[in-house]
Amino acid sequence: MSTEPETTEEAGPETPDAPEVPEAQGQETAPEDSRAAGDGTAEDTERAESAEGEGSSQLSEAEAELAAQRIERERIEQRKAERAPIESGAKLSGKAADLLAAIRAVESGEKPAATVFGEPEPAPRRPAPEPVRRPQPAPAAAAPGAPAPEAVEAVRRVLGEGGAPEALAPQVAAALGEGADTTLREDPWQLLRITGVRPEQADGFARALLGAACGPDDERRSRAVTGWLLEQAALAGHTALELPTLTAALAQRGVPDPDAAVQGTLAEGEALAFQDALEEPGAPAPRDSNGEEGEGEDEEEEERPVRVLVGLERYALAEESLADGLARLVNSLSKEAAEPWETAAAGAPGGAAELARALALHGLVLHTGGEAARAEPAALLGATRAAGLRAFAVCHTPDGRRRLATLLGEEADEEAVGTVAGLLSGAEGPGRDADGALDLDLLIVLDAPQLDVESAAVLVESLPDGARLVLSGDPAVLWSAGPGRVFADLLAARACPQIASRLPDPGPLGELVSGIGIGELNQVEAPGKEVVIVPVRDAGEAVHRTVQLVADSVPRAIGVPPEQTVVITPGHGGAAGTRALNAALKGRLNPGPGRFGGFDPGDRIAYAPAPGRSVPGRVVNADSDGLHLECAGTPVVVPRERVEQCVRHGWALTAHQAQGSRWPAAVVVLPGDAAQALSRPWVYTAFSRAERHLSVVHGVDQALPKAVAETPAKPRTTRLQTLLRTQIAAGG
Repeated sequence: MSTEPETTEEAGPETPDAPEVPEAQGQETAPEDSRAAGDGTAEDTERAESAEGEGSSQLSEAEAELAAQRIERERIEQRKAERAPIESGAKLSGKAADLLAAIRAVESGEKPAATVFGEPEPAPRRPAPEPVRRPQPAPAAAAPGAPAPEAVEAVRRVLGEGGAPEALAPQVAAALGEGADTTLREDPWQLLRITGVRPEQADGFARALLGAACGPDDERRSRAVTGWLLEQAALAGHTALELPTLTAALAQRGVPDPDAAVQGTLAEGEALAFQDALEEPGAPAPRDSNGEEGEGEDEEEEERPVRVLVGLERYALAEESLADGLARLVNSLSKEAAEPWETAAAGAPGGAAELARALALHGLVLHTGGEAARAEPAALLGATRAAGLRAFAVCHTPDGRRRLATLLGEEADEEAVGTVAGLLSGAEGPGRDADGALDLDLLIVLDAPQLDVESAAVLVESLPDGARLVLSGDPAVLWSAGPGRVFADLLAARACPQIASRLPDPGPLGELVSGIGIGELNQVEAPGKEVVIVPVRDAGEAVHRTVQLVADSVPRAIGVPPEQTVVITPGHGGAAGTRALNAALKGRLNPGPGRFGGFDPGDRIAYAPAPGRSVPGRVVNADSDGLHLECAGTPVVVPRERVEQCVRHGWALTAHQAQGSRWPAAVVVLPGDAAQALSRPWVYTAFSRAERHLSVVHGVDQALPKAVAETPAKPRTTRLQTLLRTQIAAGG
């Protein structure tokens, strides 16, 4: 490895970091009802102009009307005394607001009474020139499933009463459904169902609404905090929590009786409990690539220790559905002749032929290896299609799809590859048969470690009986952003053939990454500056040196332009997180005022169409429809109310955001405060995003080799191994 020489080039101007916005908070919009009394509308203007022309000729009639009006005001005052007063008319609209405006105009002497109460119905208004003001879009009809505007407004009032941000109203109305305002008023802790809201914030909201009736022992609070903890566990990758872990977390959150809280949550159907038998070491018999078990495991059932797990219904059912689907693939192979698979094996090279032979006998096959190993499932795809089998391959990102298509060569069929999201949505792939299953004999999923339990369940459920499934990926990378560790659980369950590629990743980068995968951070020879270490003292210097590398050093020394270089850092916050780095890189590479939510045409972005899925792209322009993006050659329009939640600047990414894609050059930033965030999978994933050149902005000293050697992936609590073993055993 080499060390880049110091340069004297000054970094671009530093851009202050944007203020933190709570996760749950959407883009705040002001109410659009401007019909309050006398607010300068066109109708008020017409009345005022009419009054100026008629006032002098109708004074006597006005005096009579004023006398009559005094009597009317006395009646109004009497009615007002019998009910609660309306504050300043601020909550009135339409004719009621106009009536109040008219009364005030008469009382103040601004208009004669006759011009207000005595004039006939106004004639149809003539077309007028467009007012000189920014046009406002007409209220759009609510999208299917979206809360009605009146429901949102009702929730907004409840939030205001409790001191919560009114901008949360659309999310609350969508999450709580019909009667959301009543639900929220009766159980203020339901606010915890909104992403980004924490228990202490919900407690404050509940105190404001309930007053003395609010207490830490309230069973509504206990159930809500239990659900919140399970949701937080899902965000961390768990599909369930062990009961002792959950009760300990409830006690830390001030729940007086954690066991009763869990029981109440289960009784309300807000979570599910499971008892899973603990597997003894060596219990599942490993299978070789032919699927043969070493020894029989049919001894009599004995009582074994169990663990009690509690999980949210959506993840628990997804995990059970996934296990069912995988067991169906393993146990229900088509009885047709294996001739097509043998033909495919004969026409495939090396590892691809081994995959084809395994598929002749098994419905599920796992394939492991690094970047070079992708050539084997690509060759399998070509060989099976040439043998007349209906085969399709998917990746998680457009870049992964592009790299796979490149491996297939010039004769590649564009209809043979796609993305997981495109296949599930129906935008890509072979279509479905009369039963609704994918019209396939073989599905190959690359980058399989990125599969979370929900997307994996939907994918497997879509396969017909007799179809084959190959899951291929690098087991050393980070696990999925969503709950579960599907690929790792399947590898550990050893319920199907596993084929490890023998193709090593080439060059200095391949050597470096391969060492990290086994826990060794080795120095490698890099004669072409494939790997460069840039030491820094603090976060400020890390940002400065990163901008220099992307904008100047890498293009000059390596020949890779800034638009083909990615910056990877451990987190979004901090002095050298993605926010700070993106601000500095934007200031140097695409300066601008951020005319639309902080974005300008030409900005690199990371667009998240769904949680856990990030697509790189660039900003094209913006208009009243929203922010116009170009992502992998596809135009995308993000409505402006969703820009804050879905779009970030994309010169700098986290390792999870970068996973599934590769760039000609990568700059990995490791500031001193990142030491606690480092692990072997994180370093492996970040370093392996580079195709030709890797620069490491290094400020963590010995924390980097220590993380590679001693810090594996954080454990996740899942049930898939146990479920899969049970299902496959039940199916014979």
